[in-house]
Amino acid sequence: MKTPHRFSLCSFLLFLVASFALSCGNGAGANRQLQSIALTPATADAQAYPDGQVQFTATGDYNTAPNTVTPLAAHWGTCYQGAATSEISVTAAGLAQCTSGASGTYTVWADDPASPNGGCLSINACGGGCFIVGTAQLTCH
Repeated sequence: MKTPHRFSLCSFLLFLVASFALSCGNGAGANRQLQSIALTPATADAQAYPDGQVQFTATGDYNTAPNTVTPLAAHWGTCYQGAATSEISVTAAGLAQCTSGASGTYTVWADDPASPNGGCLSINACGGGCFIVGTAQLTCH
C-alpha cells in the first residue's frame, strides 16, 4: 500500500519542480525579438501637411505576441544621399520638418536600440550600424 502513495508523491514533486523551472527566467518574453520596423507614411511631401510638419510613426514587428507594436519607441534620424543632414529636423517622437531652403527627397529613419537584435553597433548617417532600421522618404521644396 505504501508504493502507490510514494509514486503519487514523487509524481507530484516532479510536477512542482518542472513547473518551477519553466516559470523562472525562460518565459515567453525572454525570446521576443524585433523582426522589422516599418514607418508610416512611407513617403510624404512636406507641402501637403500643416505647417510642413510630418508625423512619422514606427511600427515594430516581433516574433511573438503581441506581434505588432504601434507606435514603437524609436531612435530617429535623417540623411540625404547617404550622409547626415541638418536640412530636416526630426523629434524623438518622429515629427519631421524641412528647414528653410531644404529641397529634395530626404530619408527619415528609425531604429530600436533597446531590442536585443535591433541594437546598434554605432549609428552613422542613415541609421547604418543598426541591425533593424525602418526608413521613409520626405520631399522638401
